Amino acid sequence: MKFNSSLYLVTDSSLMEETDFLQRVEAALEGGVTLLQLREKQRTTREYLTLAQKVHALARRYGVPLLIDDRVDIALAMDADGVHLGQTDLPIAMARKLLGKDKLIGATAKTVAQAQEAYEQGADYLGVGAIYPTTTKVQTTLTSIQTLKEICRELPIPVNAIGGLNKENMEVLRGCGIAGICVVSAIMKAEDPKREAELLRERIESLRKGEKQ
Repeated sequence: MKFNSSLYLVTDSSLMEETDFLQRVEAALEGGVTLLQLREKQRTTREYLTLAQKVHALARRYGVPLLIDDRVDIALAMDADGVHLGQTDLPIAMARKLLGKDKLIGATAKTVAQAQEAYEQGADYLGVGAIYPTTTKVQTTLTSIQTLKEICRELPIPVNAIGGLNKENMEVLRGCGIAGICVVSAIMKAEDPKREAELLRERIESLRKGEKQ
């Protein structure tokens, strides 16, 4: 499946009513999000599935692939475009057997060794970080810019930087060779998610354009 990961939104519905959450997701899609990951750590399987179906309908309207965080069963049940897997989730090779060759599988990597293993098992792209401390997880292990550069240089699949990124602190990524960025709070907590997505998209395209010149 062809995909563009330049502006990759990972959702966070905590402390939000569902209507507000869906409105924010749609606003972000309008603003230029190119890849969408639904991440729900606290919901039951049935709640997760129901919300995923609603988000999938929005994503399809904007032609943006929807990935499910962690849960291959949810992705299969509602025919999502793929999954994103962490280091403690189902092994990528096993997920690939279940999902088939046409679905996207992304993986989180913090080291070159983890990135290489994910690629060898069949990952389509990598999320590398955290670049900065983040409030979305209790514990955050930072990944150096040098490690990010090395992963981008060594592997032939798209690599996205993740972790505390926003339009004010992205300059550190210049010259790394990333395909894009993954953001959570920068959009989900923005006063105007659509405008924030537009600004982030402009910023990342500017960074990547400079690398191609």
